[in-house]
Amino acid sequence: MMAASFVPSMQNHGTQLGGVPGRSFDVLAVVAIALQCLPLMVCRKWPAACLALVSLGFAADQLRGYHSLAGTGLALALLGAGSRLERHRRVTALVLSVAYVPLAVALSRVGSGEPAGEFVLFYAATALVWGVGTWLRSVRLAEAERRRHVAEESRTAERTRIARELHDVVTHHVTAMVVQAEAARYLTAAPERLDQTLSAVSDTGRQAISDLRHLLDLLNPDHGTGRGTVRDTGTAEVGAPHFGRVGTLVDQTRRAGQPVEFTEEGSPAESTGSADLVAYRVVQEALTNALKYAHGIHTSVRVRHGEKEITVEVSTDALGPRTVSPGGSGRGLAGLRERVDVLGGEFSAGTSTGGGFVVRARIPSGSPS
Repeated sequence: MMAASFVPSMQNHGTQLGGVPGRSFDVLAVVAIALQCLPLMVCRKWPAACLALVSLGFAADQLRGYHSLAGTGLALALLGAGSRLERHRRVTALVLSVAYVPLAVALSRVGSGEPAGEFVLFYAATALVWGVGTWLRSVRLAEAERRRHVAEESRTAERTRIARELHDVVTHHVTAMVVQAEAARYLTAAPERLDQTLSAVSDTGRQAISDLRHLLDLLNPDHGTGRGTVRDTGTAEVGAPHFGRVGTLVDQTRRAGQPVEFTEEGSPAESTGSADLVAYRVVQEALTNALKYAHGIHTSVRVRHGEKEITVEVSTDALGPRTVSPGGSGRGLAGLRERVDVLGGEFSAGTSTGGGFVVRARIPSGSPS
């Protein structure tokens, strides 16, 4: 735009306000054109200063009658200031409006006496450009707020997911260890059984460490990149729990003193997506609750693998005398319901007709993990 203003055939073909007779370019014309063009380079950083300098150059351009193409810079400066000015927006608009009055008076005296309607129309055009800039600013702020809101929701969802995973991993293993440790207190007269119980506590602790390490690996941004810390390869294989480990889960619960009957029908599909993990968590949470609130009561685990779904049912018989157990937060069953609902399945948990407690879940398989 600045270079085009000096092309001989383009001179005196820019904005003309007030009917001031055109004149040839001189040194002052170069200054006026520079003021209307160069400040646009810093409009993003200093929109108010840019607008002030461009306005000054525009006024000189019109009063001297250069009418250069650089006059377009005023519209660009107004648009930039309207969209990027953060402070004193109203004051800036008011100062520009007030400053326009003496400019219009001076132009009407120097020029050929254009009607007042021309000045009003020009002012309306500049106000429209400022309004467009303001609208762009509001759109940008709304988009930034939307992104902030989405980011906050994502962080909240991730915190919820992490809390759910920690609950599933820690509660089950720690509950089993507490029950096993309590039982060990009464086995001092039976060294063989005491040794088995303490071995079960150790196995449960190692499994808890393995599962927690896997969860921490998922939280580590360097996981899988080869830049993380060196890991001990002598521990059990770290991997996401899958339904094939339900047998291990049942055995662990049995060693904690819970009589568990396990029945599995059908064969797992080759690809079950997230359904495999969710089914594992349903069994894990149900067995944890059985240990905590129905310790020593017969528990039944039934799993059926269908073509398009996995059905899980974990039930305990009617409770006898209640044992002392840690209190629950209710987060476990609520978390299971959320997991199943996300996959479009069905979940229920409550007292059965026989007085026991039953957890049922129908989980569609084949969903993406």
